[in-house]
Amino acid sequence: MTSSTRASPSLHPPAAAPSAPVVLEPWRQPGPEVAARLGTDPIRGLETTEATARLERYGRNELIERRSEPAWQVLLRQVASPMILVLLVAAGIVAVIGDLKDTIVILAIVVLNALIGFVQEYRAERAMAALRRLTSPRATVIRDGASVVVAAPEIVPGELVALAQGDLVTADLRLLDVHGLRINEAALTGESEPAEKTVDPLPGLGADELADQRNMAFAGTAVTSGRATGVAVATGMDTALGHVAELVQRSGSDTTPLQRRLARLGAELAALALIVCALVFTMGLLRGEALDVMFLTAVSLAVAAIPEGLPAVITIALALGAHRMAARHALVRRLPAVETLGSVTTICSDKTGTLTENRMLVERAWIPTGAVSVGGHGYQPAGSIEPVTGARSLAGPELRLDALARAAALCNDATLVPPVSAREDWSITGDPTEGALLAFAGKCDLDLGEVRAAFPRLAELSFEAARQRMTTLHRDGAGVLAITKGAPEAVIPRLATADAAAGREALSAAERLADDGYRVLAVAERSLAEVPDPLETAEQELRLLGLVAMADPPRATAAPAIAACRAAGITPVMISGDHLLTAGAIARRLGILDEGRIAITGRELAAMTPDELDEAADRIAVYARTGPDQKVAIVESMRRRGAVVAMTGDGVNDAPALRLADIGVAMGITGSEVSKEASDMILADDDFATIVSAVQEGRRIYDNIRRFLRYLLTTNSAEVWVMAFAPLLGLPIPLIAVQILWINLVTDGLPALALGVEPVHASAMRRPPRPQSESILGDGLWQQAVRVGLLMAGVTLVVQALALNSGWAWQTMVFTTLALLQLGNAVAVRSTTDSAIRLGVRTNLPLAIAVTIGAVLQLALVYVTPLHGLFETQALSATELAVVLVASSAGFAAVELEKWWARRRRAAVAGNDPGSSR
Repeated sequence: MTSSTRASPSLHPPAAAPSAPVVLEPWRQPGPEVAARLGTDPIRGLETTEATARLERYGRNELIERRSEPAWQVLLRQVASPMILVLLVAAGIVAVIGDLKDTIVILAIVVLNALIGFVQEYRAERAMAALRRLTSPRATVIRDGASVVVAAPEIVPGELVALAQGDLVTADLRLLDVHGLRINEAALTGESEPAEKTVDPLPGLGADELADQRNMAFAGTAVTSGRATGVAVATGMDTALGHVAELVQRSGSDTTPLQRRLARLGAELAALALIVCALVFTMGLLRGEALDVMFLTAVSLAVAAIPEGLPAVITIALALGAHRMAARHALVRRLPAVETLGSVTTICSDKTGTLTENRMLVERAWIPTGAVSVGGHGYQPAGSIEPVTGARSLAGPELRLDALARAAALCNDATLVPPVSAREDWSITGDPTEGALLAFAGKCDLDLGEVRAAFPRLAELSFEAARQRMTTLHRDGAGVLAITKGAPEAVIPRLATADAAAGREALSAAERLADDGYRVLAVAERSLAEVPDPLETAEQELRLLGLVAMADPPRATAAPAIAACRAAGITPVMISGDHLLTAGAIARRLGILDEGRIAITGRELAAMTPDELDEAADRIAVYARTGPDQKVAIVESMRRRGAVVAMTGDGVNDAPALRLADIGVAMGITGSEVSKEASDMILADDDFATIVSAVQEGRRIYDNIRRFLRYLLTTNSAEVWVMAFAPLLGLPIPLIAVQILWINLVTDGLPALALGVEPVHASAMRRPPRPQSESILGDGLWQQAVRVGLLMAGVTLVVQALALNSGWAWQTMVFTTLALLQLGNAVAVRSTTDSAIRLGVRTNLPLAIAVTIGAVLQLALVYVTPLHGLFETQALSATELAVVLVASSAGFAAVELEKWWARRRRAAVAGNDPGSSR
C-alpha cells in the first residue's frame, strides 16, 4: 500500500476505549454493504440511543495528542549543548574573579538560549491545536430517520452524515448517495481541482491513494458543489487527517546546521580553554609567580578564549535578519530559520498555491476555425485574446468564439465577485473551473448579467462523475437552447453527423492540450422547440462550439525565483498531489523539469526501497500524486544524502514534511493553520520569490557570523599567544587579569556586534551553498585566525621587549598595543578580498563608530588619572604613544597586504578585475 493510503480505520481514542467497527478498504466495497457492516440503516441512520452508546464506547471525534514531556525536562535539556555548558563554566569563573557584571551578562545569555529552545519544543503542540480546529464545526446527521445538527466531536463510527455545498467534512465517509458532489481536497491531497465524487465501488488496484478514492469524503475537506450522504467509516485519529496528525507528532524538531556547527565549536573552544588555563598557570608557577596571581590570570585568559558573546551576537544578527525579512513579507517564527535558508541545497516546493496561483485560468481556446491564446490574471474578466502562432485565422463569417464564450457563461453555476478594494483581486463563489469559464467569457466582451437575463435557465442535468458532463437548457426566444459541457470524450461522441469531422479534429486538439498539462472541456449546443422529456435526449445531435483549456497558472515571479535559486546552486524539486501531466507541465514551464531530470508518481515512489530512492533522487525533479507520508520519505531521503532541505507548502498534507525539513516555509494567505504552525517561516505574500530574498539574507547572516568569528578568534588567539609565549621568551607576564577582561569586554564587544550588520555582497547569490559537513571555521578561517593572531602577538611581544630595554612603561604599552591591534583587525576582517579603503566607512557606519569608541575608551585608561589604579596603567609619553600607534597599525597593514596578494593571484587565474569580488 502506498504512503498515502490508510490502514483499516481502527479508532485510537483517549484512554483505552474499545476498537470501533472495522471495515477494511471501504472504497473497494459497495456502499450498502459498508453501511450494513457498520450497523447503519442507509435511510434512517443510527438510533439516537445507539449513537450515544457508541460515543461513550469509542470516544469523541477529535484529534488527540501524545503525552507531553514535563516542562522541567524540556528546560533541563536546553543546557545540554557544549556551548551552553561552556558559558556556565565561564560564568562560574568570572564569579570567582568577582566580576558580578560579566557573571550576570553570561547567565542572561544562557537564559535567553534556554528560552528559545524551550519555545521551539512546543511547535508540535501548536500544530496539533490547529489540526483540532479543523475538525471543530457542526455537522448534519441522520438519526432516527430525521436530520439533526450535532457538534462534530459527537459523530461516531457508522454515523449517516449529510453533505451540502459549503460544508466542511467532519469524518471520513463512504459515500452512499451523490448528486453532483465535488469536494476541494487540496489541503489533504494537493490537487488543485475539486474532486468529483461517485458512489461506485473501486475494486481495482488504482484506488490506493486518497486522491483516487472518488467514493470517499475525507475529514478536513470542503464541499464546493452538490450534495450527498455518507456513512462514517473513520473518526478522530483514524481519519486521513488523523494520519497526518500522527506524522506531525512523529516528525520532531531537529537542530539547524548553524546550531550543529556552533555546538562543535563550543566543544572545541572548551577544550582549548582548559589547555590554555593549565599551560599559562604552570609556566607562571615555574617562573616563580605568586599562586593567587597566576590563578586569576589563567582563568581570566580562559574567559577571553571562550567567545561568550557569540550566542548574543548571533541572536542579534538573526533578529535583525528577521526584521529585514518581515519588510520583505517573510515572517520568521524561529530565528535560526533565517540562517538555515542560507545553507539550503534543495527546496522542495508544493505546486498548488506555492508555485501557481491556486485558481484556474483559461489559457487556450479552440474552435473549428482556429485557436486562441487567452491572457489575463486570475478571475478578472479582462485580458487579451490572441491567435495562436501558426493557427488558422479566426477572422471571417465563421468566427464563433462569441458563441463558445456565451455557452461557457450559461452552462455555469458559479458567480464572479468583484474586488471591494484596489488591493484585492476578483474572486468567485462556486466551482473554480466554472469561475475560470466566466472570466473567459468576460474577456470575450460578454456582459454576464445580460447574457443570463436573455437566456433564463429552464432545466439542467447536473455534472456527475459517471457522465463526465453537464447540460443546461435555456429559453431562447420561442425555442429552447441546450448547452452541454464536459470531458471531450463524453461530449464529442454525441455530436451530429455534420460535425463528425470537426469532432475528430477536436479530439486531436484535446489530446495535444492534455499532453501540455491542461484540463480540457468540450462545449456544444443544440436548438430545440421545447424542453424534451426525458432531459437526456437534449444531449444528442449536438453542434460543436469548441474546446477550452485551463490550468492553474504559474505565479509570474516563480520562474525568475527558480532561476535565481539555480544560480545560487540550489536544486528546486516539485512535490505535488496533482496528476503527473499537470505537475510536469508546470515544472517544465518554470524550469524545474529540464533535460536529464525525470518526473515520477507516488505509485512509482511507493515501489522504491529507501536505497533505490536515495540512488535516484538526484534525477527526480517532480514527485506527482504524493501523500503526506511520502513527502516525509522524500525529505528523509534527501537529508540522508547530506542535503539541507527547505520544504514549502500550504496544506494540511504538507505539515509533517514542513516539520521534518531543515526549514519549513508555509504560505501565509492560502496556507492552512496547520502548515503555519508546523513551519519555521511564513511567506505573508505567498510568493515563492520571497524565498530567494530569504536565502540571500541567510547567506548574509552566515557571512557576518564568520566575520565575527574571524575577528574574535584572531584577537582572542593573539591574547593567548602573548600570554603563553612571553614566559618562554624570558619576558614577564604581559597582562594582569583585569586588563585581559577589559580587552575581552571592550574591544571584542562593540566591534563584534557591528560586524553582525555588515551589508550583503552581490556575489552572495552567485556561489553554491556551503557544504553541510564544513566547519563554521572552515574554508581557511581558522588558519587565518591563527596566522594573524600570531602576527599580532609577535608585534606585541616586540613592543614589550623594546619597552623593557628602553625603560618605558612596558605593561601599559603592551596593553594599549594589543587593544588597538584588535580594533584595527575589526576593520580589516570585513572582507577576505576587498580592501577596507574600497569598502569605505559608510557601508558599515556602526563599525566605524564602535572602533572609534573602543579607541577612545582605551586611551582614557592611559590618560585619565583616576583609572590608573583600577587598571594599573600610566600615561604614555609622546614617544611611547608613537611606538604604540606604529606597532598597532602593523596588523591592519599585514591583513590588507594579504588581501591585495589574494586579489592579484585570483586576477592572474581568472583574468578579471582584481577588486571585483569580496
